Amino acid sequence: MRIRSPKNAYSVLPVKISIAGIIVLIFLLFTSSMAYSQGNQGSEDPGYVEVFEVSGLLDDVLAEALDNAIYDAERNNANALILQVNSKQAVISDNKLTEIANHIQSSAIPVEVWIGPSGSTAQGKVAQLVLVADSLGVSIGSSIGNTGKQILQSGEFGQAWEQKNILLKDKVLQWDQAIESNLVDCQRVAIDELGKVLSEKEQLARCANPTLGDFLVNRESFISEIVETESGPRLSPLTKTRINRLNLIDQLMHTVASPPVTYLLLISGLALLLFEFFSIGIGIAGVIGAISFALSTYGLTVLPFRPWALILILFSMFAFSIDIQTVVPRMWTLIGQISFTIGTLFLYSEPNVEMSWIPMSVGIAGILVLMARGMPIMIRGRFATTEINQTRL
Repeated sequence: MRIRSPKNAYSVLPVKISIAGIIVLIFLLFTSSMAYSQGNQGSEDPGYVEVFEVSGLLDDVLAEALDNAIYDAERNNANALILQVNSKQAVISDNKLTEIANHIQSSAIPVEVWIGPSGSTAQGKVAQLVLVADSLGVSIGSSIGNTGKQILQSGEFGQAWEQKNILLKDKVLQWDQAIESNLVDCQRVAIDELGKVLSEKEQLARCANPTLGDFLVNRESFISEIVETESGPRLSPLTKTRINRLNLIDQLMHTVASPPVTYLLLISGLALLLFEFFSIGIGIAGVIGAISFALSTYGLTVLPFRPWALILILFSMFAFSIDIQTVVPRMWTLIGQISFTIGTLFLYSEPNVEMSWIPMSVGIAGILVLMARGMPIMIRGRFATTEINQTRL
């Protein structure tokens, strides 16, 4: 007797295998996703912190860049914005200073300040701004103080800020004094993350954060891990650091507006224009002199200066020109040098907006040599060459 198999017996088998395969695949995907989520449970995205350098005078260019740096850090969800500060004074309006302080206070991310590297300082209006930040760090050898006239109001920034501002009004605290006065946010620990027992001096130095990296690894916004190396365990950063810098044009304008650069551009431009005045035609000296003088004019619009001191410097060039015509330095050269020296010494009018003795010495000595010896020799040689050519003709 012949037995026939059911017609669909083998046709159903592939379907069953496919369904079983799909179920197994779903199970594997589910278990792998659970394992991945459990493996990453408790882990934290290290993210990044943004660093912006406030160096030199806080002028309108730097203030605008600082304001934009806060906006950028907020928009990009940075862990924090770190301000690396080394500035003695701000030459921005009181309204602009208050606007930046309010932006720091209301920022959606922490804005923290590190005064460094060694030898750096925060004084004047900049010190008032620094005290608004969420936390403050200092490097060994740095200082803070001389806040001067109170610009920011305690009603907006609190009594704690006002007490710090009063403490620093007429004095400068060195880094260790700032730590002892509780201006620096630091909790002293007897044992560090690597298990090393710290002495009192080491605890104080730890609060000082000698480098920017030391300051960063001690921030809550900065994530690190301990790794074993041949020399022992060390902290390895997980959070990335991004440096926010001024663009080329802003950096040029910020540099030009510094007191020594503005001064040197001013006297260089005037000297070159004076030389061009006694030359035939328009040469490269006149072009460079005009550019230098124009850049110095921008710097003087930013910096606080004494108009009468600038007038003395301009008058000195007129006095020099009288004796240059005679090709022999005489009384007018002496008058010009005295006028130039006084104008140089009293050019800038506000505390902490001044030049060191180096650019002043270079300017005074350079003008003396140029006007008493160099310029007469060059003019004499030029006139002599002209007379010889005319004689030959």
